[in-house]
Amino acid sequence: MNEIIIRNVLPKDLEECFRVETSGFPPEEAAARETIQLRIDTFPEGFFVAETDERVVGMLNSGSTDKDDISDEELKQLIGHDPHGKNMVVFALAVLPEFQKRGIARRLMSRFLEEARRRKKENVLLLCKRHLIAYYEGMGFTHAGLSRSTHGGAEWHEMRLTLR
Repeated sequence: MNEIIIRNVLPKDLEECFRVETSGFPPEEAAARETIQLRIDTFPEGFFVAETDERVVGMLNSGSTDKDDISDEELKQLIGHDPHGKNMVVFALAVLPEFQKRGIARRLMSRFLEEARRRKKENVLLLCKRHLIAYYEGMGFTHAGLSRSTHGGAEWHEMRLTLR
């Protein structure tokens, strides 16, 4: 494997990002191709990809809002998205299975957090499953409790990283 490059998403990355999404989440949780397209078109500043050999192998996409409750399903469709909102909200962090356990997700998150700080955001928020709480705590997030979200029929936990 050659060098991993972390960069902002480009319109041409849609299909590869959709492949990463569907490899990282079960069908009932994965975003539709149209949703990924919407995220690319609406907030490319908060959408990063990991690329090697001109192939997208990982991604992190997000939105921004003043809301503190991110359990609302509409936010994933960027309804209520405000690029100037105080919070950056991670919608998806995924790496192709054959590229996992190489630090790519951490590099994506690190680049994303740099951008959130550059944009002078107050917090980064995300929802995760119970088995990922410790993983995100290792990146500096704190567990904020069980979320009201029932996305995909799963139980979700709120994670928060305060930037200032």
